Amino acid sequence: MATADDIRATIDKYLAAFAAGDKESYLGLFAEDATVEDPVGAPICRGREEISGFWDRMRGMAEKMELVLLGSARVVGKEAAFVFRVTTTVGDNSVALEPIDVMSFDDDAKITSMRAFWGPEDLQAV
Repeated sequence: MATADDIRATIDKYLAAFAAGDKESYLGLFAEDATVEDPVGAPICRGREEISGFWDRMRGMAEKMELVLLGSARVVGKEAAFVFRVTTTVGDNSVALEPIDVMSFDDDAKITSMRAFWGPEDLQAV
């Protein structure tokens, strides 16, 4: 069974892979049948193939992304919630967002579901 430390390590790898543009490492953090709902209310991506498409859409919008965990992840059993700051740069423009991600994990600390709580009103020019 995944420990809280295992889950926190997966979260750290998730943020690092997304920021670095390391798609293969990012996708490897998800269980085969995982789901991504980002933001909550958007169509749910099911399985690694659809999550790969989500990656392409999100990473394709920015030249540079920086992701920083704010505080520490709260882990209870096989679930976690955390806040992070993502700063996205396109040309001379940068915007920041502080979503709350809620994830569930399997026994190997692979992500089985991810839901991101944020809306357009949360974007801030920086």
